Amino acid sequence: MNGSAGQTLDKAGAENFPVAPFFLPAAWRDDLMAVYGFARLVDDAGDGDLADPAATARLLGVEQTPPATPSDQSGPPAPQETAFRLALLDGLEQDLDRVFETALRTAGGSGAAGADRPRHPLMSALVPLVDRHGLTPEPFRRLIEANRVDQTTSRYATFDDLIGYCTLSADPVGRLVLAIAGVSTPERTELSDAVCSGLQVVEHIQDVAEDLAHGRIYLPAEDLARFGVTEADLAAPSADGAVRELIAFEVERARTLLDRGAPLVGTVRGRLRLLLAGFTAGGYAALAAVEDAGYDVLAQQAKPDKRRLAAKAAAIFAKGR
Repeated sequence: MNGSAGQTLDKAGAENFPVAPFFLPAAWRDDLMAVYGFARLVDDAGDGDLADPAATARLLGVEQTPPATPSDQSGPPAPQETAFRLALLDGLEQDLDRVFETALRTAGGSGAAGADRPRHPLMSALVPLVDRHGLTPEPFRRLIEANRVDQTTSRYATFDDLIGYCTLSADPVGRLVLAIAGVSTPERTELSDAVCSGLQVVEHIQDVAEDLAHGRIYLPAEDLARFGVTEADLAAPSADGAVRELIAFEVERARTLLDRGAPLVGTVRGRLRLLLAGFTAGGYAALAAVEDAGYDVLAQQAKPDKRRLAAKAAAIFAKGR
Protein backbone atom coordinates (compact mmCIF):
# COMPACT_ATOMS: atom_id res chain seq x y z
CA MET A 1 0.00 0.00 0.00
CA ASN A 2 1.41 3.38 -0.98
CA GLY A 3 2.30 6.18 1.44
CA SER A 4 -0.80 8.30 0.92
CA ALA A 5 -3.08 5.29 1.50
CA GLY A 6 -1.17 4.52 4.69
CA GLN A 7 -1.58 8.11 5.86
CA THR A 8 -5.32 7.80 5.28
CA LEU A 9 -5.55 4.67 7.44
CA ASP A 10 -3.41 6.27 10.15
CA LYS A 11 -6.30 8.66 10.86
CA ALA A 12 -8.24 5.81 12.48
CA GLY A 13 -6.57 6.58 15.79
CA ALA A 14 -8.16 10.02 15.97
CA GLU A 15 -11.74 8.74 15.90
CA ASN A 16 -14.10 8.89 18.91
CA PHE A 17 -14.49 5.12 18.86
CA PRO A 18 -12.21 2.15 18.03
CA VAL A 19 -12.35 1.40 14.30
CA ALA A 20 -10.95 -2.15 14.39
CA PRO A 21 -10.01 -3.07 17.96
CA PHE A 22 -7.59 -5.83 18.82
CA PHE A 23 -10.18 -8.19 20.30
CA LEU A 24 -11.87 -8.82 16.95
CA PRO A 25 -10.91 -11.75 14.70
CA ALA A 26 -8.19 -10.77 12.23
CA ALA A 27 -10.55 -11.14 9.25
CA TRP A 28 -13.04 -8.73 10.83
CA ARG A 29 -10.30 -6.22 11.60
CA ASP A 30 -9.11 -6.33 8.01
CA ASP A 31 -12.65 -5.88 6.69
CA LEU A 32 -13.44 -2.99 9.03
CA MET A 33 -10.19 -1.24 8.16
CA ALA A 34 -11.02 -1.67 4.47
CA VAL A 35 -14.38 0.00 5.02
CA TYR A 36 -12.74 2.73 7.10
CA GLY A 37 -10.10 3.26 4.42
CA PHE A 38 -12.79 3.74 1.78
CA ALA A 39 -14.85 6.11 3.93
CA ARG A 40 -11.80 8.13 4.96
CA LEU A 41 -10.56 8.34 1.37
CA VAL A 42 -13.93 9.63 0.18
CA ASP A 43 -14.14 12.14 3.05
CA ASP A 44 -10.62 13.40 2.39
CA ALA A 45 -11.43 13.83 -1.31
CA GLY A 46 -14.59 15.74 -0.44
CA ASP A 47 -12.88 17.90 2.19
CA GLY A 48 -9.74 18.68 0.20
CA ASP A 49 -7.58 16.80 2.72
CA LEU A 50 -5.84 14.30 0.44
CA ALA A 51 -2.09 14.12 0.97
CA ASP A 52 -1.46 14.31 -2.80
CA PRO A 53 -4.66 15.19 -4.67
CA ALA A 54 -2.93 15.44 -8.06
CA ALA A 55 -1.47 11.95 -7.70
CA THR A 56 -4.85 10.57 -6.67
CA ALA A 57 -6.46 12.19 -9.70
CA ARG A 58 -3.89 10.61 -12.01
CA LEU A 59 -4.33 7.23 -10.37
CA LEU A 60 -8.10 7.37 -10.89
CA GLY A 61 -7.82 8.68 -14.45
CA VAL A 62 -9.43 11.99 -13.52
CA GLU A 63 -8.50 14.48 -16.24
CA GLN A 64 -9.19 17.56 -14.17
CA THR A 65 -6.25 18.84 -12.13
CA PRO A 66 -6.29 20.63 -8.77
CA PRO A 67 -6.06 24.43 -8.83
CA ALA A 68 -2.50 25.75 -8.98
CA THR A 69 -3.19 27.73 -5.81
CA PRO A 70 -4.74 25.64 -2.99
CA SER A 71 -7.98 26.91 -1.49
CA ASP A 72 -7.78 29.05 1.60
CA GLN A 73 -8.52 26.62 4.44
CA SER A 74 -10.15 29.43 6.44
CA GLY A 75 -13.23 29.57 4.23
CA PRO A 76 -15.31 27.70 1.65
CA PRO A 77 -13.44 26.30 -1.36
CA ALA A 78 -13.15 28.29 -4.56
CA PRO A 79 -15.31 27.15 -7.52
CA GLN A 80 -12.31 25.52 -9.22
CA GLU A 81 -11.53 23.53 -6.07
CA THR A 82 -15.16 22.44 -5.75
CA ALA A 83 -15.19 21.29 -9.37
CA PHE A 84 -11.99 19.30 -8.78
CA ARG A 85 -13.40 17.65 -5.66
CA LEU A 86 -16.56 16.65 -7.54
CA ALA A 87 -14.43 15.19 -10.33
CA LEU A 88 -12.45 13.18 -7.76
CA LEU A 89 -15.68 11.85 -6.25
CA ASP A 90 -16.86 10.83 -9.72
CA GLY A 91 -13.52 9.07 -10.22
CA LEU A 92 -13.92 7.23 -6.93
CA GLU A 93 -17.42 6.10 -7.87
CA GLN A 94 -16.08 4.77 -11.18
CA ASP A 95 -13.40 2.92 -9.22
CA LEU A 96 -16.16 1.54 -6.99
CA ASP A 97 -17.78 0.12 -10.13
CA ARG A 98 -14.48 -1.62 -10.84
CA VAL A 99 -14.52 -3.07 -7.32
CA PHE A 100 -17.88 -4.74 -7.87
CA GLU A 101 -17.04 -5.85 -11.42
CA THR A 102 -13.89 -7.54 -10.13
CA ALA A 103 -15.72 -9.11 -7.18
CA LEU A 104 -18.50 -10.36 -9.48
CA ARG A 105 -16.02 -12.04 -11.81
CA THR A 106 -14.24 -13.61 -8.85
CA ALA A 107 -17.50 -14.93 -7.41
CA GLY A 108 -18.42 -16.32 -10.81
CA GLY A 109 -15.31 -18.45 -10.87
CA SER A 110 -13.59 -16.59 -13.70
CA GLY A 111 -11.17 -14.78 -11.42
CA ALA A 112 -10.27 -11.19 -12.15
CA ALA A 113 -9.13 -11.93 -15.71
CA GLY A 114 -10.53 -9.39 -18.13
CA ALA A 115 -11.86 -7.17 -15.37
CA ASP A 116 -10.93 -3.53 -15.18
CA ARG A 117 -9.50 -3.76 -11.69
CA PRO A 118 -9.81 -0.88 -9.19
CA ARG A 119 -6.97 1.60 -9.46
CA HIS A 120 -6.68 2.98 -5.94
CA PRO A 121 -5.18 0.62 -3.32
CA LEU A 122 -7.84 1.49 -0.75
CA MET A 123 -10.49 0.60 -3.33
CA SER A 124 -8.72 -2.65 -4.21
CA ALA A 125 -8.91 -3.59 -0.52
CA LEU A 126 -12.70 -3.70 -0.82
CA VAL A 127 -12.76 -6.51 -3.39
CA PRO A 128 -12.24 -9.48 -1.02
CA LEU A 129 -14.78 -8.29 1.55
CA VAL A 130 -17.39 -7.52 -1.14
CA ASP A 131 -16.89 -11.04 -2.49
CA ARG A 132 -16.82 -12.67 0.96
CA HIS A 133 -19.91 -10.96 2.37
CA GLY A 134 -22.00 -10.37 -0.75
CA LEU A 135 -22.10 -6.62 -0.14
CA THR A 136 -24.08 -4.30 -2.41
CA PRO A 137 -22.85 -0.98 -3.85
CA GLU A 138 -25.59 1.09 -2.19
CA PRO A 139 -23.95 1.93 1.17
CA PHE A 140 -20.69 2.82 -0.57
CA ARG A 141 -22.49 5.03 -3.09
CA ARG A 142 -24.30 6.81 -0.27
CA LEU A 143 -21.00 7.75 1.35
CA ILE A 144 -19.79 9.21 -1.94
CA GLU A 145 -23.08 11.08 -2.38
CA ALA A 146 -22.77 12.58 1.10
CA ASN A 147 -19.53 14.20 0.03
CA ARG A 148 -21.14 15.51 -3.14
CA VAL A 149 -23.78 17.10 -0.95
CA ASP A 150 -21.00 18.76 1.07
CA GLN A 151 -19.84 20.53 -2.09
CA THR A 152 -23.22 22.16 -2.69
CA THR A 153 -24.89 22.37 0.73
CA SER A 154 -23.35 24.27 3.63
CA ARG A 155 -26.44 24.97 5.76
CA TYR A 156 -29.38 22.86 7.01
CA ALA A 157 -32.73 24.46 7.68
CA THR A 158 -34.16 21.82 10.02
CA PHE A 159 -33.06 18.89 12.15
CA ASP A 160 -34.93 16.57 9.77
CA ASP A 161 -32.81 17.93 6.93
CA LEU A 162 -29.68 17.18 8.93
CA ILE A 163 -30.84 13.64 9.66
CA GLY A 164 -31.49 13.21 5.95
CA TYR A 165 -27.82 14.03 5.38
CA CYS A 166 -26.83 11.52 8.10
CA THR A 167 -28.60 8.76 6.15
CA LEU A 168 -25.93 9.33 3.50
CA SER A 169 -22.90 10.22 5.61
CA ALA A 170 -23.20 7.92 8.65
CA ASP A 171 -25.87 5.22 8.50
CA PRO A 172 -24.20 3.24 5.67
CA VAL A 173 -21.18 2.52 7.89
CA GLY A 174 -23.30 0.80 10.52
CA ARG A 175 -25.10 -1.19 7.87
CA LEU A 176 -21.77 -2.37 6.50
CA VAL A 177 -20.64 -3.45 9.97
CA LEU A 178 -23.80 -5.53 10.39
CA ALA A 179 -23.33 -7.07 6.95
CA ILE A 180 -19.69 -7.96 7.63
CA ALA A 181 -20.75 -9.62 10.90
CA GLY A 182 -23.55 -11.47 9.09
CA VAL A 183 -26.28 -10.23 11.47
CA SER A 184 -28.27 -7.76 9.35
CA THR A 185 -32.01 -7.69 10.02
CA PRO A 186 -34.53 -4.87 9.48
CA GLU A 187 -34.80 -4.36 13.24
CA ARG A 188 -31.04 -4.17 13.77
CA THR A 189 -30.66 -1.86 10.79
CA GLU A 190 -33.17 0.58 12.28
CA LEU A 191 -31.33 0.62 15.59
CA SER A 192 -27.96 0.94 13.88
CA ASP A 193 -29.17 3.92 11.87
CA ALA A 194 -30.14 5.70 15.09
CA VAL A 195 -26.72 5.07 16.63
CA CYS A 196 -24.85 6.17 13.51
CA SER A 197 -26.94 9.32 13.05
CA GLY A 198 -26.37 10.09 16.72
CA LEU A 199 -22.62 9.68 16.30
CA GLN A 200 -22.68 11.98 13.29
CA VAL A 201 -24.58 14.67 15.21
CA VAL A 202 -22.03 14.30 18.03
CA GLU A 203 -19.22 15.00 15.57
CA HIS A 204 -21.05 18.06 14.24
CA ILE A 205 -21.34 19.35 17.82
CA GLN A 206 -17.63 18.80 18.47
CA ASP A 207 -16.57 20.37 15.17
CA VAL A 208 -18.66 23.57 15.09
CA ALA A 209 -15.59 25.83 14.91
CA GLU A 210 -13.72 23.63 12.43
CA ASP A 211 -16.76 23.28 10.17
CA LEU A 212 -17.38 27.02 10.19
CA ALA A 213 -13.76 27.60 9.18
CA HIS A 214 -14.57 25.54 6.08
CA GLY A 215 -17.74 27.50 5.41
CA ARG A 216 -20.18 24.92 6.79
CA ILE A 217 -22.72 25.00 9.61
CA TYR A 218 -24.39 21.71 10.46
CA LEU A 219 -26.39 23.08 13.41
CA PRO A 220 -29.92 23.52 12.02
CA ALA A 221 -30.90 27.10 11.17
CA GLU A 222 -34.19 26.67 13.02
CA ASP A 223 -32.24 25.92 16.20
CA LEU A 224 -29.96 28.92 15.79
CA ALA A 225 -33.04 31.11 15.44
CA ARG A 226 -34.70 29.48 18.45
CA PHE A 227 -31.76 30.38 20.71
CA GLY A 228 -30.98 33.70 19.08
CA VAL A 229 -27.57 32.57 17.84
CA THR A 230 -26.03 34.16 14.76
CA GLU A 231 -23.27 32.87 12.53
CA ALA A 232 -21.08 35.62 13.94
CA ASP A 233 -21.64 34.16 17.42
CA LEU A 234 -20.32 30.80 16.18
CA ALA A 235 -17.19 32.54 14.86
CA ALA A 236 -16.32 33.97 18.28
CA PRO A 237 -13.24 32.64 20.14
CA SER A 238 -15.48 31.26 22.90
CA ALA A 239 -19.16 30.49 23.33
CA ASP A 240 -21.50 32.98 25.00
CA GLY A 241 -24.56 31.95 26.99
CA ALA A 242 -26.85 31.61 23.97
CA VAL A 243 -24.40 29.39 22.11
CA ARG A 244 -23.92 27.20 25.18
CA GLU A 245 -27.70 26.77 25.50
CA LEU A 246 -27.89 25.85 21.82
CA ILE A 247 -25.11 23.27 22.18
CA ALA A 248 -26.75 21.82 25.29
CA PHE A 249 -29.95 21.42 23.27
CA GLU A 250 -28.09 19.64 20.45
CA VAL A 251 -26.34 17.40 22.98
CA GLU A 252 -29.72 16.18 24.22
CA ARG A 253 -30.85 15.55 20.65
CA ALA A 254 -27.75 13.48 19.99
CA ARG A 255 -28.18 11.60 23.26
CA THR A 256 -31.79 10.80 22.33
CA LEU A 257 -30.60 9.21 19.09
CA LEU A 258 -27.96 7.17 20.92
CA ASP A 259 -30.52 6.08 23.51
CA ARG A 260 -32.88 5.02 20.74
CA GLY A 261 -30.26 2.89 19.02
CA ALA A 262 -28.27 1.57 22.00
CA PRO A 263 -30.50 -1.54 22.45
CA LEU A 264 -28.78 -2.82 19.29
CA VAL A 265 -25.94 -3.93 21.57
CA GLY A 266 -28.25 -6.33 23.40
CA THR A 267 -29.31 -8.08 20.19
CA VAL A 268 -25.85 -9.59 19.57
CA ARG A 269 -23.30 -11.53 21.54
CA GLY A 270 -19.57 -11.99 21.94
CA ARG A 271 -17.00 -9.74 20.36
CA LEU A 272 -19.51 -8.01 18.09
CA ARG A 273 -21.42 -6.95 21.19
CA LEU A 274 -18.22 -5.46 22.60
CA LEU A 275 -17.50 -3.65 19.33
CA LEU A 276 -20.97 -2.10 19.16
CA ALA A 277 -20.73 -1.15 22.83
CA GLY A 278 -17.48 0.66 21.99
CA PHE A 279 -19.04 2.54 19.08
CA THR A 280 -21.98 3.67 21.18
CA ALA A 281 -19.85 4.52 24.22
CA GLY A 282 -17.68 6.73 22.03
CA GLY A 283 -20.68 8.92 21.35
CA TYR A 284 -21.74 9.14 24.96
CA ALA A 285 -18.17 9.88 26.09
CA ALA A 286 -17.86 12.68 23.52
CA LEU A 287 -21.10 14.23 24.77
CA ALA A 288 -19.78 14.03 28.33
CA ALA A 289 -16.63 15.86 27.19
CA VAL A 290 -18.77 18.63 25.69
CA GLU A 291 -20.68 18.90 28.96
CA ASP A 292 -17.42 19.02 30.94
CA ALA A 293 -16.32 21.91 28.74
CA GLY A 294 -19.42 23.84 29.76
CA TYR A 295 -20.82 23.39 26.23
CA ASP A 296 -18.15 25.73 24.89
CA VAL A 297 -17.17 23.97 21.65
CA LEU A 298 -15.65 27.14 20.20
CA ALA A 299 -12.68 27.61 22.53
CA GLN A 300 -11.40 24.08 21.90
CA GLN A 301 -12.59 20.77 20.53
CA ALA A 302 -13.97 18.57 23.29
CA LYS A 303 -12.41 15.10 23.15
CA PRO A 304 -13.69 12.05 25.09
CA ASP A 305 -11.65 10.76 28.01
CA LYS A 306 -10.45 7.23 27.18
CA ARG A 307 -11.01 5.92 30.69
CA ARG A 308 -14.54 7.26 30.70
CA LEU A 309 -15.10 5.75 27.27
CA ALA A 310 -13.90 2.33 28.47
CA ALA A 311 -16.10 2.46 31.56
CA LYS A 312 -19.14 3.46 29.49
CA ALA A 313 -18.44 0.69 26.98
CA ALA A 314 -18.26 -1.86 29.80
CA ALA A 315 -21.59 -0.66 31.20
CA ILE A 316 -23.30 -0.76 27.81
CA PHE A 317 -21.86 -4.21 27.14
CA ALA A 318 -23.16 -5.53 30.47
CA LYS A 319 -26.65 -4.02 30.16
CA GLY A 320 -26.99 -4.50 26.42
CA ARG A 321 -27.94 -0.87 25.86
